[in-house]
Amino acid sequence: MNFLPLAGHPDGLSNLFFTEIWERMSYYGMRAMLVLFMVSTVQDGGLGFTDRTATATYGIYTGAVYLMALPGGWIADRLLGAQRTVMLGAIIITAGHFILAIPGISTFFLGLLLVVIGTGLLKPNISAIVGELYQGDDPRRDGGFTLFYMGINLGAALGPLVCSTLGESEHFGWHWGFGAAGVGMLIGVIQFHLGKHKLGNAGLAPHSPSPTKTRHWALIASGAALLFVSLILSLSGLIVIDASAMAVNMAFLVSSVFFIYFAYVLLFGGLTSDEKRRSILIIILSLASAVFWAGFELAGSSLNLFAERYTRREFGGFEIPAGWFQSLNAVFIITLAPFFSWLWVWLAKRNLNPSHPVKFALGLFQLGLGFAIMILAANIVVAGNPAMPYFLILTYLLHTMGELCLSPVGLSAVSRLAPGKYVGQMMGCWMLSYSFGNIFAGIIAGEFDSKNIEDMPSLYTQITITSILAAILFFAIAKPLMTWSFAKPTEDTL
Repeated sequence: MNFLPLAGHPDGLSNLFFTEIWERMSYYGMRAMLVLFMVSTVQDGGLGFTDRTATATYGIYTGAVYLMALPGGWIADRLLGAQRTVMLGAIIITAGHFILAIPGISTFFLGLLLVVIGTGLLKPNISAIVGELYQGDDPRRDGGFTLFYMGINLGAALGPLVCSTLGESEHFGWHWGFGAAGVGMLIGVIQFHLGKHKLGNAGLAPHSPSPTKTRHWALIASGAALLFVSLILSLSGLIVIDASAMAVNMAFLVSSVFFIYFAYVLLFGGLTSDEKRRSILIIILSLASAVFWAGFELAGSSLNLFAERYTRREFGGFEIPAGWFQSLNAVFIITLAPFFSWLWVWLAKRNLNPSHPVKFALGLFQLGLGFAIMILAANIVVAGNPAMPYFLILTYLLHTMGELCLSPVGLSAVSRLAPGKYVGQMMGCWMLSYSFGNIFAGIIAGEFDSKNIEDMPSLYTQITITSILAAILFFAIAKPLMTWSFAKPTEDTL
């Protein structure tokens, strides 16, 4: 069944729209509690981690979610097709959330690992299916991705409200919140299965089927076994892991995988010169995306702790759960996404639609403005007073407008620019920019020490300056970059 905002778009969009509502409900509901749960004392049902360890672990987890998008895209392209890969990922995520609902350090890390694997399978491929619903030059494409993004954020708005209410409650507790995330994901599995007929052939078959499936499945099984053995060894104490050091090493790993993969595709992927130019544009857009997410993803770590520790949350005898602030971004997207979807189409009809690099620059600039608001809030805290909630509200509003200029536009750009036989893998590489950003956000968040709150204003100032300088750079290179990227090829190679 379709409904009004999706009218005029392919029927399959409604199934993907509602599936993502429930998948994002589970992901963002659990994410809103994750750092708060880790820093909470053991007596209060938490893990008793330090801020630095908790935020580094958070960064590793959220970064690993998107790092797994690359093999997830490869599995869809070569072995299963996007539809089957999405279903497999959804089932694994569901299992992960229900395991998280079982108290214990072992079940905590096992559940996180399963959510990482499942999301890596699901996330790039459900976006790739959205792209396949449209022809390459369909003017509805950007609008369709923005509406899909609105569906994602309906779930992202619901998740923290449900999971944080349960998790932060004295009457229920953290594991009730994790269990609620599992219920949401289970509904998503059912939704996707019942609506698969609407997708037709979109994502049904692998784009580039592997001639040696048995060998590849054996390789995947070996990799999964290695992950679980490493988890067992670390939990048993045979391997000692420093979360902060691991986060730094993982950031190097992600950036290495990203550049090695693109070097291989450009040199040995059999691309035409036009495909190479467009792939290089994907690289540049991905770098800007990584910078954006490195700042934006402080929402779940340092900004979440800011809400809990330094923000006035008592109103009329009711204390607002800190995790509720994590819904603000999604609520603003739900409100603003239809406007942005209409705006790009309206501008395109008048030949005024900004290029992808210009939209990215706008996103980075608004990210910087949001952190400029946090400089003011941090100064109030340093002076010994709690910050009013409108500082976080305004910050999330600016960050949301930046996200709408960058994220759905980036998804649309990658699905259109990527060479046909590498669509899933290129979408996976796009997700690597999220991975790097999330990991680096965890590292940055570790610098916000609750024992040295006087450092907060300078830290937010550094983030503000970096974001705005990146925006200025992208404004400067936007026109020459687009002129070069879409020039008609004169040679077979670059």
